Amino acid sequence: MANDVKAAQCHCGTVQFSVEMPENRHVRRCNCSICAAKGYVALYVPLAALTVTDGEEELATYSFNTGAAKHRFCRNCGIHCFHQARSDPGIYGVNVACIEGMSPFDFPEVPVTDGQHHAKDNDGKVRSAGVLRFIPAKE
Repeated sequence: MANDVKAAQCHCGTVQFSVEMPENRHVRRCNCSICAAKGYVALYVPLAALTVTDGEEELATYSFNTGAAKHRFCRNCGIHCFHQARSDPGIYGVNVACIEGMSPFDFPEVPVTDGQHHAKDNDGKVRSAGVLRFIPAKE
């Protein structure tokens, strides 16, 4: 069975891309300095599952510390679209808020990885920083 392909874009629509959705929709957040500041929920997919379809020239890249992670964002609206992960350069963490029909609030619990103590700096040990929960208000 072929995976579902979803359209995605930055806030202003300048950067558009498609994401082949995995059957297992593995999402998480991270508490490293850049991810904590962005506060987004990432869906992880192989590099080949993401295709920029328009506005690639408007994508900027930000890297810091080791320079291994490549955070891609729209130069126009500033929205973080996706990043190439330091922990596994063969995957992208896609901002679920950019994917058509998805929202960070679709996930009642999102695991948070302890990126402040990254596995590559910690003898390969992946640590949990906790779980972020969304509890909708009752009407």
